[in-house]
Amino acid sequence: MISVDSLLVLVVVFAVIFFVGSFAKILREYERAVIFRLGRSTRAILNPGGQGNGPGLVLLVPLIDRMVKVSLQTVALDVAPQDVITRDNVSIKVSAVLYFRVLDPSRAVTEVANYLFATTQLAQTTLRSVGGQTELD
Repeated sequence: MISVDSLLVLVVVFAVIFFVGSFAKILREYERAVIFRLGRSTRAILNPGGQGNGPGLVLLVPLIDRMVKVSLQTVALDVAPQDVITRDNVSIKVSAVLYFRVLDPSRAVTEVANYLFATTQLAQTTLRSVGGQTELD
């Protein structure tokens, strides 16, 4: 039978593990964090060896800070095939692959609602524009 004291110790241990897990985050070398404290962008409380937002151990204010992870790796996206009418009225279908990477994680999160979708849409628009300026005759 479990005594009340051992049950209390068990509850306290789980509470401490949950509390530590809510404010200690580990970011990989290719990840950065955008931290929001009460809605404003800020740096971590402690980030030994990092610049305040990763990589490595990032300590947050429990229950107040919210963290968004952003990958700095190069991303390859397939652009959907586009029907383009060239300058000499020839209809062609053009497809492309887009390679990009995030240079400023803070701007990618705070200035664009969904930077992956926005980048794809910009690539499609540019592909149609450039394809429309070509002549095939």
